[in-house]
Amino acid sequence: MKQKICLISFDNWHYDKYIIKLLQQKNIDAYHINLGGYKHASLASRIVNVFSKIFLGINLKTKKKQEHIISELQKNGQHDIILVINPDVIELKYHQLIKQYTKKYVAYLYDSLHRCPVDHLLNANLFDKVFSFDEQDAKAHNFVKMNNYIYFDKKEIPTEKPKYKVTTISSFDKRFPIYNKIAYQLEQLKTPFHFIFVSRNIEYKKFKYNFKAEANAKTNGQLLFQSKKIRLKQLLNLYSEAEIILDIVQNNQTGLSFRVFEAMGMQKKLITDNKTVVNYPFYNPNNILIIDRENPVIAPEFLNTEYEPVPDEIYNQYTLDNWVTTIFDLKNPPNEYPNPNQRIQK
Repeated sequence: MKQKICLISFDNWHYDKYIIKLLQQKNIDAYHINLGGYKHASLASRIVNVFSKIFLGINLKTKKKQEHIISELQKNGQHDIILVINPDVIELKYHQLIKQYTKKYVAYLYDSLHRCPVDHLLNANLFDKVFSFDEQDAKAHNFVKMNNYIYFDKKEIPTEKPKYKVTTISSFDKRFPIYNKIAYQLEQLKTPFHFIFVSRNIEYKKFKYNFKAEANAKTNGQLLFQSKKIRLKQLLNLYSEAEIILDIVQNNQTGLSFRVFEAMGMQKKLITDNKTVVNYPFYNPNNILIIDRENPVIAPEFLNTEYEPVPDEIYNQYTLDNWVTTIFDLKNPPNEYPNPNQRIQK
């Protein structure tokens, strides 16, 4: 009899569809409840929700999303495993209902507790296992440390030099001043770069930033801004146009972002301010430059070296296949976590 697995998440970036696809390829009855795809049934319900939020302080859309989860689980009956990614978006009472539909209830946190706290869930005896990408959170709360993953097949190193040396695609948020400083450095080094910032009301946010910024900290003229969301396929195409991916993490984050694994899968170099990357077996100073977010300095010599491929035995520990095998405890799993003593030898 097939295993039945349900994944519940708020999948804005559509990473999670690759989890379901791989589970199905493994002959598992798997499906996804994507809260990010839930919409108001009509204009009228949207208007009612606006008034409810203003006058009652109740978000009816959030309530209906959670009721939608229970409705879908009722249709599909009992499950072997239900995985919820970033469970903070679901109220405790709905988690308790979800748990009734599965033999094993598992959570994966790919945001830090500083950004997405789950204190209201930790003492409720909800989850059989909690995985976290953040090392500090895992140690503090006895979670199982688990990284994000490479969600696509390894790309070949291009024979021709890409158009740009450095690229990044980011939300326009508190990290922007760091990106802006780096843009000015790259400009001085005459290094071609391609930085795109995405957000709602982007022009207003840019104006507000420039209004407050000192003269030498205004937005660099080569930076690009847009309000339209970038899909994953487009994201990878944009990354393919550069040799190096730039990754600036959120405050108080120690877990590795998807940028790290996208760089590894595309066989591109990485510039990051996440100092914990030095503890991972794929770390190679030729491929990864660690910068100080308070005073970011791009070393010119780093820009001029070629990428050195990560050995397969290390690379394979960060594939989606290994992630799925570990999270869902599938048969004959490989070693769950990388051996920190197994390093790339220089």
